Amino acid sequence: MVTAAILSAQTLDATVNKTTPTLFAKYKTAKDYANADIEELTDMIRNISFAGNKAKNIINTMKAIQEKYNGKVPNKMEELIELPGIGRKTANTILINAYNVVEGIPVDTWVISRSYRWGLSLNNDPDKIERDLMNVIDKKYWHNWAYVVKTHGRAVCQTVPFCSKCPVNKICPKNNVKKQL
Repeated sequence: MVTAAILSAQTLDATVNKTTPTLFAKYKTAKDYANADIEELTDMIRNISFAGNKAKNIINTMKAIQEKYNGKVPNKMEELIELPGIGRKTANTILINAYNVVEGIPVDTWVISRSYRWGLSLNNDPDKIERDLMNVIDKKYWHNWAYVVKTHGRAVCQTVPFCSKCPVNKICPKNNVKKQL
């Protein structure tokens, strides 16, 4: 889970999904990753953006998990964001998917661009966007907000949006309708 989350930053899900089966077959534990050869790991993830940095972050993160947390992925935001290569987006994703803990909203490129388009945030910093969203989106939706936004963005609210096909067009903040979500 942590490895895939680190790999996912600025990389298409399809690319991560093609890469992880080979990794997961070779590396089974935090200790396996912590002891990985950086060049071999980098080569295994060469199709991922920033492969060298991500390989280094994976190894260093797994070393920290091994040393500080006895090989178990932490389940607290403040502990996760101290790990190399893990920011709030990745930490939120891990907490939601691994522990069913919802402390915030994962903010990826889809959430950033659609939040701006819809007038939900005028910021460009992901942490500030997350705070803005947490102020206007009911907490019961935080756990899947990023997934819904990505799906809606791919299907309807693309670079050139299909507003006429949008099922929420009448309440879309882009159309100057202010409503609590």
